[in-house]
Amino acid sequence: MPDYRRARHPGGIYFFTVALLKRNGNDVLTRHIALLRQSVAQVRRAHPFIIHAWVVLPEHLHCVLEFPHGDANYTLRWRLIKAFFARNLPAVEFHSEIRRRRGERGIWQRRIWEHLIRDEADYRAHMNYVHFNPVRHGLVERVRDWPYSTFHRCVERGVYPMDWGGGDSVDAVECGE
Repeated sequence: MPDYRRARHPGGIYFFTVALLKRNGNDVLTRHIALLRQSVAQVRRAHPFIIHAWVVLPEHLHCVLEFPHGDANYTLRWRLIKAFFARNLPAVEFHSEIRRRRGERGIWQRRIWEHLIRDEADYRAHMNYVHFNPVRHGLVERVRDWPYSTFHRCVERGVYPMDWGGGDSVDAVECGE
């Protein structure tokens, strides 16, 4: 098994991208949004983390998460979220021979992309990236029109104005729980 070098900073804040194996034309994540939310909630109960930002697109998601002091085990959390989600979906996807031998489903890409947030400017940039992503992908014209995002929660907390991401870019401030 490969030994990927990962930034481990207990109690750190990280940006993640997690994608489906088959991305082109796939809408499994938004079609099964309730199951994805249930998967995340289940894992958070056993292995807590704070959600600063989260957006779910049809075939991938981005988020900014903070882990408890002394804990940087995000690989466990993502493995459990992916497994819970996959286990509760009907098995209709193609399974390669390798995945069949390993007992894996053909839903998720094996790897995740992670980035340790370095400072306040990095945090703001990733918060904005997460929330603006549906516009960037042409799914909506305004950030506020995408329903699968923490943007609405951040607006309620005064972090973003409701019209942010509909044209002019505005820097975000902290949006934790």
